[in-house]
Amino acid sequence: MAIGSAEIDEFLAMLAAERGAAANTLAAYRRDLEGAAELVGDLAAAERSQLSGLGSAWEALAPATVARKSSALRQFFGFLVDEGIRDDDPSPALPRPATRRSLPKILSHGEVGALFARAELEAEPGRPTAIRMLALLELLYGSGLRATELVSLPVAAVPRDAPFLTVTGKGGQARMVPVSGRAQQALAKWMPVRNADSAFLFPSRKSHLTRVRLFQLLKDLAVRAGLKPEKVSPHVLRHAFATHLLEGGADLRVLQTLLGHADIATTQIYTHVDASRLVALVNERHPLAERRRGD
Repeated sequence: MAIGSAEIDEFLAMLAAERGAAANTLAAYRRDLEGAAELVGDLAAAERSQLSGLGSAWEALAPATVARKSSALRQFFGFLVDEGIRDDDPSPALPRPATRRSLPKILSHGEVGALFARAELEAEPGRPTAIRMLALLELLYGSGLRATELVSLPVAAVPRDAPFLTVTGKGGQARMVPVSGRAQQALAKWMPVRNADSAFLFPSRKSHLTRVRLFQLLKDLAVRAGLKPEKVSPHVLRHAFATHLLEGGADLRVLQTLLGHADIATTQIYTHVDASRLVALVNERHPLAERRRGD
């Protein structure tokens, strides 16, 4: 048994039970905690002096990576204190790198149009894999779904009367997301040709399409559409969905609901829209602009 693994297991069980953490999230926490244990020994009994040395061990890592690892450890030690396993919290000794949250990568309207043009062209002959690709693309860009949310959609989530999907997001939180008329048409073509024996909307041999396979399919489509594959991913399309909605005048709170963000601060990263549009908005909508026009 790895050093301190019992306490790590208990912590991860708490994250799963109380916060509804997904399997990928739990795996990431485990990697960070066990990686720290390899450096300091028994993690549950680590002293401040041992934790302060992690900064040197992690100096080759990106600031964002160090911040993530430190965050996992702070939560772990907070759990130990709450459970009475430790009397003190040594986490203040952990490195706190200055991080700058990067702006999300997005695609232009033209680039999104090129992806759709290629996907629609390939779906015309009625090949099931091409129809599936078009349906995936419509839901990624048209509804802003996360990759995991999309590939794990059950057939029962497909709308019948109301144009909405019921999606289970991070932390097991359910939300309603709109399905465009285009996406409904793509789904209507996909349903008759998919494996009807599967409970998943996008089935594979064992269960459902994997996130890794979705990434591969999108990058292959990008190449065929004349785009650089490194520019296209499920998350980039989610960013494009959010940014293009904001450019069209969507309310930030509405966008928060659509994206399933627990904190509005997460949604605010999408306010990096063109400065010229913001200036024009102030000039057109501010009360002083109304007075100036009256004068």
